[in-house]
Amino acid sequence: MTPLRTVDTQYWHRLEDNRIQCDLCPRFCKLREWQRGLCFIRGCENGQIKLFSYGRSSGFCIDPIEKKPLNHFYPGTPVLSFGTAGCNLACKFCQNWDMSKSREMDTLADQASPEQLAITARDTGCRSIAFTYNDPVIFLEYALDVAAASHAANIKTVAVSAGYICPEPRAVFFNHMDAANIDLKAFTDRFYHKICGAHLAPVLDTLQYLKHETNVWFELTTLLIPDENDSSKELETMTAWVAENLGCDVPMHFTAFHPDWKMREKTATSHETLTRARQIAISNGVRYAYTGNVHDSEGSSTYCHQCGIRLIERDWYRLGEWQLDGNGCCKDCGTPLAGRFDSQPGKWDAQRQLIRMAK
Repeated sequence: MTPLRTVDTQYWHRLEDNRIQCDLCPRFCKLREWQRGLCFIRGCENGQIKLFSYGRSSGFCIDPIEKKPLNHFYPGTPVLSFGTAGCNLACKFCQNWDMSKSREMDTLADQASPEQLAITARDTGCRSIAFTYNDPVIFLEYALDVAAASHAANIKTVAVSAGYICPEPRAVFFNHMDAANIDLKAFTDRFYHKICGAHLAPVLDTLQYLKHETNVWFELTTLLIPDENDSSKELETMTAWVAENLGCDVPMHFTAFHPDWKMREKTATSHETLTRARQIAISNGVRYAYTGNVHDSEGSSTYCHQCGIRLIERDWYRLGEWQLDGNGCCKDCGTPLAGRFDSQPGKWDAQRQLIRMAK
C-alpha cells in the first residue's frame, strides 16, 4: 500500500497567539503545530490545516440506495459507498463508532483515487457514489475530487451527513452533490450539546440552505433514542418545523436505535415509537414519513399523498409493487411524486457487495 497522502486545505486562519483555527465546521478547532482536530483526520502541520486521509478509506461497498436512506432518489439502484475515519461530532450513541471514533490510521485499510472510484462505479452499474459511514464534511477535499470525477462519468453523488458545516465550505461542498441525507439528530440544543458535543442551530441553517438555495434532493433521518429525543412533544415541534420551513415534500426517516458505543445502557427503540413518530409527522403535513431499522413494509413504503394508493412497496431494501408512470407520477391520479426517478425502478434489490480497490 502506498503511503498515506496529505493535502493542503483552504478553510482556516491564523490566530494572534499563532494557533491555527479550522473554519470548516462550527467546532472551530484551534490547533498548535502537530495537533489534530476533534475529527482526527484534519490537523495542523507546517502552520496550516491539512487533511491526512486523502484517497484512503475504511472500505468500499455497493449498497441499495434505500440504505442511505434515500427513498426518493432513483429507487432500486446500486450506490458505491465509502467513508474514512473520524467525525466532527461526538455522538455517544454512534452506530458506526468503529470508524467514526477511530484514532488509528490503520482503520483506513483501502485506497482509491477519484478516477478509480468513478470507473468502478460505472463498471459495476452504480447509479451514484455515496460519501457515508462517517461524515464527508471532514474529508471535503477528497469528496469534491471524487464528485468531479463521478460527474464526468455520469455518476450521481450522495452525501450522508450531519450537516455540521460552516457557510462558505457548505456552498462549495453541496454544489458538488446531487442528493443528501441529513441526520437531524434531535430538535433540542440540549440533546445536541449533551449527547453530540455540538449545537442544533447550524444544522437547521444547513437544512434551510439546502431547501432554499440549492437543487440538491435531500431527505432527513432521526435516530429515536428512548427518553432522549422520542417524546411526542419534541416530535410535534420537529415535524411541524420541517413542514413549515422545508416544505411538505421532504421525506423524514425515523429509525430505531440499538445500544452501542457509550449508550449501551439504553434499550432499543420500540416499533410503536417509530410508528408514533411517523403518524405525528404525517399529521403535521409531512407527506412522506418512514420507519427504519425495523421490518415494517407499511412504514417503509411510499404512498400518493393525493389519492393514497401505494406507489412504491418496500420490504426492508427490496422493492415490490411500483405504481409510478414513466414521468414519476401516480398511475392512478397523475399526481407527481417528489424526488428523482427513472422511468423504471432499479433491480439491485437488497444485496450488499464488498469492493476491494487496492491492489
